[in-house]
This record gives sequence, C-alpha cells and structure tokens, in this order.
Amino acid sequence: MAVSILKHCGKYGVEVMKKNILSECSLYILTMKTTSNQRHPLLIPPSFNVHQVMRNYSKHVKHSHAERRYDSDSESDSDLEWIGHRGESDFWRRKIRTFHGIIDLNKDGVISFDDFKLLSDRFINLGHLQSDQVQKFQEVLRSLWEKQFGEISPYNLVSVERYLENMHHVLNDKRLVRKAHSFLPYLFKAVDKDRSGEITVEEFKLFFKVLGLKEHDAVLAFRAIDSNVDGKISHKEFVKHGRDFFLTEDPDRISKYFWGPLVEH
Repeated sequence: MAVSILKHCGKYGVEVMKKNILSECSLYILTMKTTSNQRHPLLIPPSFNVHQVMRNYSKHVKHSHAERRYDSDSESDSDLEWIGHRGESDFWRRKIRTFHGIIDLNKDGVISFDDFKLLSDRFINLGHLQSDQVQKFQEVLRSLWEKQFGEISPYNLVSVERYLENMHHVLNDKRLVRKAHSFLPYLFKAVDKDRSGEITVEEFKLFFKVLGLKEHDAVLAFRAIDSNVDGKISHKEFVKHGRDFFLTEDPDRISKYFWGPLVEH
C-alpha cells in the first residue's frame, strides 16, 4: 500500500516524504481517480492533511525554481566555460588587487577578519537591515572567511598575493565560486533605504561612502551600471555586476566599474 501511495502521490503532484508515509500510514482509505477513470486505494492516517501537503509541495517547488534561477542569473554557461583556466590575465589581477584595497577597511595593508567585522558593522549601523538579515549577514561573512581563509585569528592575515592566489582557486571551483560573494545582497539591502528593491544614485553614493570610496567615483560607477538609464539599479543588476567583477576577464564588461577605479598595477 505504501508503495502505491508513493507512486500515485508523486504522479499527481502530492509530494509526500516516504519516511512519513511508511511510519504513519494506517486506518483510513482514500480513493484517487486516475486519467483512465480507475480508482486506486490510498491508505491515509487520520492526521494526514492532504491540502497542507499540497501547499508544502508547492512551496518546495517554488523554492527549488528560485534557487535554479539564482544560479542561472549568477553565472552563465559562458562564465563556467573556462573553469580551471580563469584568473590568468593582468586585467583580472588588477580587479582583485583593487578589491583587496577596498576590503582592507582598516588600511593596514592586509585583510583580516577584523576587516570583515568592520564591513558588517558599517552596513548594519545604517539601520536599514531587519534583525534576521543582520544575523544572516554576519553568518555569511563568517562562513566566507572560514571557507576561504581558515581560522578566525588576529594572526591570520591575508596579503595581496595570498588573496590573488585564493581568489584564483575560488574562481576555478564551481562549488566555491557560486557562494563566494553571497554577501552582495546584504550590501544592497543595507543601502536600499526605502526597501523598494531598487537603489538610486544617492543610495549608491552611500554604498561607496560606507566603503570609504569617493562620491565622484560612485556617480561614474552608477552611470556605467545603470545600462538602461532609468536612474535606478535593481537588486538583480547590483548582484549580477558585483559578481561579474570577480568572475570575468573581459575588459569591456561594465562590471569593471562596480567598485570604482581600478588600481594601475
């Protein structure tokens, strides 16, 4: 009976966990009409709520589709084409050196977890993130540090060369590269004052200000990224161009302006 339930529930869109059915099936029988006008018995426990299962299944499907869309938006097939051979160009190295200088918020020449903490504190202190977003943002940064650089210690310092080596490794690992910049959505939400899902040039200036970058450079970067010239950057655009900065080696991509001017060498 349990096998019959799994077969027909799966066929007609009611996704029920096998272990739950095997442990709870008893007492009641429900018939389900198939497309061939036959009825098949389904053993159902008294507490089994079919409508709730269908709602949960619907949520699961939507979540799975959303994850696939995020992966698709984050990296196209062309971005993954050269896995194992990316991060060799001088242009890409310039971009990574640029970001190392930006994320070195205390300007001591190296990146430490203190810089990551300072990053989170500055954006959280703007007061636009909700409490659950604050916690998740901090967890994301902590996880990123541990996965990329190891232990959280005042002696674990990341030089420019070490950062280049690490990012080269991340860039060529399909698993790591999809998660390496998962902090970007929180930066967007932190400067999206009215929580509209879009940021204006004034909010982008705030983004640069928090990072210690120049307002003039923020305006130029915003104009470059705002490719449809509507005076706004959506959450999707922000994350896409922010990730593209790290992923691509094409000097014609507008994402090169995302964090402001690149260092010379």
